[in-house]
Amino acid sequence: MRLYTYGNAGNTTPLPDSERGINALGSAKNGKAILEAVDPKLLQSDMLPLSDTASSRFPKRHGPSWALFVILSVLCVMVSSVRRSNFFSPASHLDFSRADPAVDTLAGMGFTGNGRTNDVLWDKYSLIIKGQRVFIHSGEFHTFRLPVPGLWLDILQKVKAAGFNAISVYSHMVLINPSPGVVDFDDYRALEPLYEAAKQTGIWIVLRPGPYINAETTAGGIAHWITSEVAGELRTNATDWHAAWQDYVQGVITETAPYQLTEGGPVIAIQIDNEYSQEPDTHAEYFQQLETVYLNSSIVVPLTANDPGENRAWINGTGAVNIYGMDSYPQGFDCSNPDVWRPLTTNYYSYHESVDPDQPWYFPEFQGGSFDAWGPMAPGYDQCRILTGADFENVFNLNLLASNAKLINYYMIYGGTSWGALPFPGVYTSYDYGSAIAENRELTVKYPELKRQGLFLRSSPDFYKTDWVGNSTGGIVSVSDPAAFVTLLRNPDSAASFYIARQGNSTTTDVTTFKLNVTTSAGNFEVPRFTSGITLAGRQSKIIVTDYSFGLSSKVLYSTAQVLFAGQIGGRDILFLYGDPTSESEASLTLNGTPRIQWAGVSSVSSNGITPVTFLPGIQGLVTIWDSSEQLVLYSDADTAGTFWSPEIPANDSVEFANYWQFGTNSSILVGGPYLVRNATITGSTLAIRGDLKDSVQLTVIAPDNVKTVTWNGVPISDDAAAVSNLTTQGGFVAQVKPSSTLLGFAPPALTNWRYADSLPEISSGFSDANWTLADHTTTNIPFKPYYGDGRVLYGCDYEYCENIVLWRGHFNATENTQSVNLSINGGEAFAATVWVNDVFLNTSYGNSTNNKHILEETDDKFHFPPGSLLYDQENVITILQDNMGLNESGSVIDEERSPRGVRGFMLNTGEFGEWKVQGKIGGYTNYPDKVRGVLNEGGLYGERMGWHLPGFDTSSWALRDLSEGLPGTAAGVGFFVTTFNLSIPDGFDVPMSFTFDDFSQPYRSQLYVNGWMMGKRVSNLGPQYQFPVHQGILDYNGINTVAVALWAMEPTTVTPTLQLTVEGVYEGGVGGIETNNPPWSPEGRP
Repeated sequence: MRLYTYGNAGNTTPLPDSERGINALGSAKNGKAILEAVDPKLLQSDMLPLSDTASSRFPKRHGPSWALFVILSVLCVMVSSVRRSNFFSPASHLDFSRADPAVDTLAGMGFTGNGRTNDVLWDKYSLIIKGQRVFIHSGEFHTFRLPVPGLWLDILQKVKAAGFNAISVYSHMVLINPSPGVVDFDDYRALEPLYEAAKQTGIWIVLRPGPYINAETTAGGIAHWITSEVAGELRTNATDWHAAWQDYVQGVITETAPYQLTEGGPVIAIQIDNEYSQEPDTHAEYFQQLETVYLNSSIVVPLTANDPGENRAWINGTGAVNIYGMDSYPQGFDCSNPDVWRPLTTNYYSYHESVDPDQPWYFPEFQGGSFDAWGPMAPGYDQCRILTGADFENVFNLNLLASNAKLINYYMIYGGTSWGALPFPGVYTSYDYGSAIAENRELTVKYPELKRQGLFLRSSPDFYKTDWVGNSTGGIVSVSDPAAFVTLLRNPDSAASFYIARQGNSTTTDVTTFKLNVTTSAGNFEVPRFTSGITLAGRQSKIIVTDYSFGLSSKVLYSTAQVLFAGQIGGRDILFLYGDPTSESEASLTLNGTPRIQWAGVSSVSSNGITPVTFLPGIQGLVTIWDSSEQLVLYSDADTAGTFWSPEIPANDSVEFANYWQFGTNSSILVGGPYLVRNATITGSTLAIRGDLKDSVQLTVIAPDNVKTVTWNGVPISDDAAAVSNLTTQGGFVAQVKPSSTLLGFAPPALTNWRYADSLPEISSGFSDANWTLADHTTTNIPFKPYYGDGRVLYGCDYEYCENIVLWRGHFNATENTQSVNLSINGGEAFAATVWVNDVFLNTSYGNSTNNKHILEETDDKFHFPPGSLLYDQENVITILQDNMGLNESGSVIDEERSPRGVRGFMLNTGEFGEWKVQGKIGGYTNYPDKVRGVLNEGGLYGERMGWHLPGFDTSSWALRDLSEGLPGTAAGVGFFVTTFNLSIPDGFDVPMSFTFDDFSQPYRSQLYVNGWMMGKRVSNLGPQYQFPVHQGILDYNGINTVAVALWAMEPTTVTPTLQLTVEGVYEGGVGGIETNNPPWSPEGRP
């Protein structure tokens, strides 16, 4: 780790080891920045003051920018407040609300920083953000895979609703830096709207700009122009590579600097490149060069790295970063057998302790799903959602918690769409990833488990600082059945303990019931005490808590039931427990006040103020355990718990970080029933809840008791007094809510009245390629050289044609001895190339993938000329229609990103070729006309070059021909089919829709364009994808939509694709205000 002096941000220079320090406020010991005591006058309040005022009346915070030394306090309001007694204990949670103790507390605490800001610090436990100890609970989201900026808020609200507080985000160099000297942060390439949406939602961001990002995207995100124009080895200290990434990184800095945490923004860290080895030295020096650029800028937040495995990379030495992290994908990336698990990793904790014990344990990427590959044996994302489903999340995520990790990012929480030429060859258009949020933005069966974990973590600040004490194999933890494996974590200040239990054999589906010896403030004893045991129902983990506080003054001595929510609402301490309906559990807790509702399982005997409560099998739905003026304790089965939400009540806009938990607010409510709760606000006595409905549900609300009116999406709803009386006598609200009937029975329009035109005039005898690019290079920076030919290099990227379909035309004179041509064609995994001589079809070369097996990314075939196909002693033309499936990612071969897409060998059996011409997308990567959709949207098909896929192109003169009829005359070739349809969907509805082809294997490829955007590539002979979600914003919900299909028949046979618009769901709600940005056809820049 290196620390830096800084005056103004532009003049930052590295300090030698002998001079390392942490500016005037600290000193360095053993290479770490250690905070020292400071003048108490500097410890001004920078957090919420303790008061009885409502959250909306908090004053704006003040204080110096280095806000570690801030006063941390809590709002005592009539909404949920994280318990003061533990959350704000000085050593555990850095309560600096009293100046004198704060000085004593700071001295010797050993927090580490990067020497540039004290707003983000850390110790061996966790991050310290603006003086608050924080557990980073994050999900990966790539905005470029959802090219509708207005919908980014939808994803962030769904992330926040799951109890998460952060996202991790890649930015994409190919899109942002499409050609030398061009940096474009407009439209969906922008970072600013993401940062603004994060501030609005209350989500932190770890930015991961690369330049290399991997992400199953073309060239791993490296700008395509670099792969051919830069000679030096990529991702090293090579001089020309160093020069090539400067503009992009400087652009990222310019966009991000005003949105750092220190400026009131959401960005708390920036990752350097992605999953890279620190050896050889050229790698390390490249990292150091990247870091130097950030350090010589106004970026002050920490720099991080993600080690792809247990490689000890970037912790020390040249290129070492501030915060080390390690990625882990324990189930791998083949979902073919979704019920078969690999064992979980058991050495996370010991590895971290051996390599980086003084820093918090960080997982920049932990498996949240899996990508899926091309091929008929590919399982599809539904299988990935089973392999990494709720059971996996429960067992494997809690195993991370048991390793004492405090920064966790799940890759992916929303995958999205690899539209256009975004994907690398190993994946198809959908990047659903089997995530908790599906590609079409619907919540999946995985989401409730993530939410149960998220709300527990948000409710449990004692968990943010824990020591790993031991486990049941080392004698520290004692269990009655060795089939159970239990790890103990304990907060060293509050003594709150967390026993994380799983099966010793993580793959077993057996049921294990055991008892556990626990250490508590009331002594050591075995739990459960009154029921038969703790049950692990097959692939399951549980957290047994002891000395766990909830609200301001209540305590759980122990609980074998799981905690969903703990906090305070309306002046009452609230606890929400849940368990399996098929097994029993119990808790012992303080029950205060006179009960107005009391569960039958509450014992009539208390000891030292602690009352046992038993939960027998068979409990379904929500039950009230204890309801008094001081407390409310609830219990439900796990499924019911998964239907509850806890939206935070933000402070008013004058409060910095008003929407951030622990910072602008510590207040929330409970809402049960709806498909989604996006947010909630309280104004006076009115609680306004916003969310989405799919079906009629019972809305259950626990709110401050001064709330008299509840609105759902702005509409007041009537209380069911009888139902409320069974829930609570204070602050409860129950009502039936149902979606509007406006779209009841909504059916999408049929796709009819297709217009057709031929899109392969290049094989016609009169076609002229005079305006095409002459392919006459004899050298290339691409390290994979041609196999044979006459020395000319026929690689698309060398001529600015890196993306999508590229056409090649080779001219030659024929004699009677000319009989065949050999062609080696490289298009990447699952590609195809069809070859004609003059207007005669020769054959198609097929690349291959069978679920990432039997991969064939280039072919070497001999094509025989049929009788009558050649013009003797005249010019003849070979036409190659080649699909480019994207450039490879980094691999075991150096510079694999510089994939040699094109023709690697060409040879007639006799004679030589004359000119070779090449044509890709119009304008190449320098002068492509569609700057909104960007460099990856189009390819070189004639129809694309002419703009036939764009809205507004006049097809009235085209022939009427249904898509299902295929191409005329059963010919191999390419045709464009275009139609329009109208949508009329009112505001206030979110209607996920897809374009769905038939699921039959036929020898065709097709490209789907919706309002000009290439939203899908269908490879019918390989699959597996045939359904392509398209979002509002690409779709015009209230207007005419244009859909185009470029149909490539790869054999001279009839292909009969069908296509329909399908609806996955109708949701009343959504974020609203979604704008379309679908520029229409224009002749400018086109032939």
